[in-house]
This record gives sequence, structure tokens and C-alpha cells, in this order.
Amino acid sequence: MSDFVVGIDLGTTNSVVAYAPLAGDVANVSLLPIPQLVAPSTVESRDSLPSFVTLGTANDRSAGVYDLPWATDRDFAVGELARRQSAELPDRTVTAAKSWLCHSRVDRHQALLPWGAGDEVGKISPVSATRRYLEHLVAAWNAAFPQSPLARQKVVLTVPASFDASARELTREAAMQAGLPADFILLEEPQAALYAWLTAMGERWRKLLKVGETLLVVDVGGGTTDLTLVEVKEEDGELMLERLAVGNHLLVGGDNMDLALAYAVVGLFAKKGVNLDPWQSVSLWHACRTAKETLLTADGPKKHPISVLGRGSKLIGGTVTVDLERDLALRTVSDGFFPGCGLDDRPSRNRVSGFQEIGLPYEADTAITRHLAAFLRHHGTEDQSLCPTHVLFNGGVFQATELQSRILDVLKDWFPDSPPQPLEGLHDLDHAVARGAAYYAWAKEHGGVRIRGGTARGYYIGIETAGLAIPGAPRPLRALCVVPHGMEEGTELDVPAEPIGLIVGQPAQFRFFSSSIRKDDQPGVRLSAWNEEELEETAPLEATLPPDDTLEEHYVPVRFQARITELGVLELWCANVRGPGRWKLEFSVRDDE
Repeated sequence: MSDFVVGIDLGTTNSVVAYAPLAGDVANVSLLPIPQLVAPSTVESRDSLPSFVTLGTANDRSAGVYDLPWATDRDFAVGELARRQSAELPDRTVTAAKSWLCHSRVDRHQALLPWGAGDEVGKISPVSATRRYLEHLVAAWNAAFPQSPLARQKVVLTVPASFDASARELTREAAMQAGLPADFILLEEPQAALYAWLTAMGERWRKLLKVGETLLVVDVGGGTTDLTLVEVKEEDGELMLERLAVGNHLLVGGDNMDLALAYAVVGLFAKKGVNLDPWQSVSLWHACRTAKETLLTADGPKKHPISVLGRGSKLIGGTVTVDLERDLALRTVSDGFFPGCGLDDRPSRNRVSGFQEIGLPYEADTAITRHLAAFLRHHGTEDQSLCPTHVLFNGGVFQATELQSRILDVLKDWFPDSPPQPLEGLHDLDHAVARGAAYYAWAKEHGGVRIRGGTARGYYIGIETAGLAIPGAPRPLRALCVVPHGMEEGTELDVPAEPIGLIVGQPAQFRFFSSSIRKDDQPGVRLSAWNEEELEETAPLEATLPPDDTLEEHYVPVRFQARITELGVLELWCANVRGPGRWKLEFSVRDDE
């Protein structure tokens, strides 16, 4: 029996937990204080857990410097202490694990972090790092609510809107290993931010928005930028929200900004006659993260000291310090990441070198405004870019209101006749995603406002017919409707059909089709013939499904259950009609929108 709904923002730089009692007529959302090491052997609670891991040594383990109230004999630290040590021990600190989860060019289960560290460091994988963050959050919750362990609560975990199926599955794997309940839900971060705004506004949002208006959510996190469009619609006389589109995966965010600031600060050190070596430069990158978070707030100081440990013979044991002024930090971030541009501008593509490091594939063009222009152009008409009516900002970088103003000014230049207006009321940008996730979990149970995202197409699977073989001719194909047009995300259905043979234990090609025209086809409908305008074939899925050890053959009769997840993934479950076996095929239904 669940007592609470829980929202977890698994951020690139900070993770947050919000919760609300499941009972009651109003979602009363609170933040979970998270105990963590802030110095060796010193534990304090914070509203967020920095997403950093310091990998210690055997001496650290024996000295107990990384022990927590619920865990001893540890050789690693997670949270604030790890964040502080990232500048002192950059070669032992894991950062940006979330970004590595979506890096398809590496094995995300391989121990490769910290990237570039020496062989003396016992590295961990991106999945393991993610699990450690979540294990800490689970332990903090269980310590605060021993009578209501997290494994029994209604949990929503957020991920970037642009995470692909592989990154989502790896996140789910890490979450299950960490102790989250098996039925936890993944939710897109921009949607969670919008839910947070809905929570803050109450019923007032219905007076602020009108049918036909479009909301643009600009979510700039520590590692990624997500762009999302949501339309205001009407159903049975009531306003409702429906997600229209999600942008591409943009690996540009706070990490890039920290590096840009580090380059600027290198010049300040050079003026003092200090040339930094590679080790100090990495340390400086981490130090600039703290400076950015301090300076780019509404009431931030005019300057922030940045120090790096001395490495030269005259500096061993000492530090070198310069002051980074807020004006320089703001100008560096604003001009480098939110420059003015034209609506027809597109992100630049640098010439590709024949040899490349297998590091994170950051965007070649850091101008988020140019990516935004391309996004609005792609989802507009042939002759005109889509003009949103409102903008919602999310992400800690937008604590600097000057950066919000920069984007609004760019949008005003693009759409001078009807400039998009900012949605006011979302003030706590550092915690908005977790709060919104908790509200979403509550709304699922109590029927509150939800952002719908029905599929824009119907989906079909190709079934090879039985019959005599003809030399040189493929067997005829039939199409079975498994997802009707407009099926809502977060729902599932049983496909009424006779058993179909599924090939397991050997390589097979699975063919999928979609249609934006045949809007009346219901699950179970079979098509024997169609034209290219009616059905479009998606990229086939090549897979080897695990064999059923109870069967000697590769052919298994199955029935289908289709589920569209909250992240727009079609999960087609194939259930053995003669036994307990089940197999899952999946692909994104948003790629066609």
C-alpha cells in the first residue's frame, strides 16, 4: 500500500526528490532533505544531491571518511563532498554520467568513468554511477520514512525528452538496481516543469491560456537542452494540454557553459603570469561550475574567487586565485549560447576530422538560439515557422533573468507582430522538475490536469502469410493494427487477434508500418492490401529474441499487448499462448511526428 507519490529529478549536475501524501484533495508537494557528506566524515542535509561521485582509495575506506549513517566501509562519496572535490581531484571524480548514458558510441556498462583517468583509478560505468546516485536517494528516503519504504510508493523518475529508447532502458535498469519500485514511471523533464507551473498556478492557468495557443518549453539543464511544444485544446468544454513535438537530443548545457567560463578565466590567470597545465585546466572547469551557479542568480555577487592548486616548483602546496566578475560570466554565457540570430539560421556543422576521440558528442554549435530556430522551422508549415504564444523556462541557468530576456528578445525579433509571452509563476527552477513529477504522480491517482500526447499515427506490424513458396517472390504480407490513431501515452491495450507465430532464438527482421490517414482502424484490424500513401514502412527492427528453453523449435504462437509509454515508446509485448513466456519489441512513435 502506497502512502506517498514521489518525483525524482535525476539531473546531470543535481538530483532532487519531491513528494506528497497520496491521500488528500490537493497535491501538497514538499522537498526531501537529503543527508550527504559535505566534508570528510561530516554529514549535513541539502535540498539536492549533486550528481557527482568521488572514487576514493583503500586509505579512505579504512579511515571511514566516506561513511554515511546508513552505509560504512565505503571508498567513494556521492553528493556535495564529491562536487567540492571535483576541482581538487578531477581525475577521481565522475561527472556527466547522465550524458554518457545516451552516448551510443560506447558501452554504457563498461567501466570508463572518470573519462581519461589513469589506470590507478578504479573506474565505474555510466550505469553504475547512475545507480549510485539513485541508491543514495533511496537510502535517504528510507531513513526519513522507515515505515513507508520507497519501493512501495508511487514513483516518477524524470529523463530528458530527447533520450532515446536505449538511454531510457539503461536509466530504468539503474533505477531497478537501486531499489525503485518495479512499476515506477519515466516522465520527460520539460513536461514535469510544465506540471510544476500548473501546480503553482492552480486553476488560474485556465484564465491565462486559450484554445489554440502553443506553449514552448525551453529546458536547459546541466548536460542537455530540451525543446518541447504543447498545445492548448478543448475537450467536453474543458481546456486540456497536448504535447505537439519534442526536439532532437541536444548535448549542450551547463557543462558547456562551465567550460566556456574556464577558457575565459584562463586569460585572467595568464595576465597574472600563470599558465595552467592540463591537470589545472580540468580542475578549473569544475571550479567554474561553482562560480557560475553562484554568480548567475538573481541576487548573485558581483564577483567570485576561483582558485586552482599550484603545480609549479614555486607554487607547490599553495593556490593561485583570480576573481571572475558577474558581468564577464553573464556576457560569456549570453553571447556564446544565446546569441541573436535569424529565424532562417541553422546550427553550423564543423568539418569532421577523420580521427576523433570517443568522448561525449557535444553539439558543434553551442548557440541554443540557432537550434531553437531550426526546431520552430521544422514544426511550422512549408512557408512559415511555428510561432508559440507562450514560453516556459526551466533549468538553473535561467535563474539569471537576463538569459530569459535574451531568448525573449530573439523571439520578438523573429515574430514582431505576435511575440511569445513568458509564463510567470515558476520561480524555483532548481526544484521545479522534481515538484512537477510528484504532481504528475498525484494527478494520475486523483484525476488532475494531465498533458496528453496521443499518437499522431496508427501503427501496424507486418505478418508474413503462410502458403506455398514461389521462386524469387517474397511471401505476401499482411498488416495488423496494434496501435490506433490517437492512443494516449501511458495507456495499454490487448490486441484482439488470432495467435501469430513469433520467431525466437535466431536473427529475425520485424517490420512496422504507420499511417496518418487511416484514422478509423482499430486494434486487430488486418489489411491485405494498401498503397504507399495509406501505410508508410518504418525502419525494420533487426533482433534476436531469447529462446524459450521449454520449446525445441524457434516458432512460438503469441498474442499481442501494446503499450505507449509516457515517453512515446511503443512496447509491443508478445505473450506465449501456451506458456508463461513474454517478449518485448519497442521503438519510438515520436520519430514519425
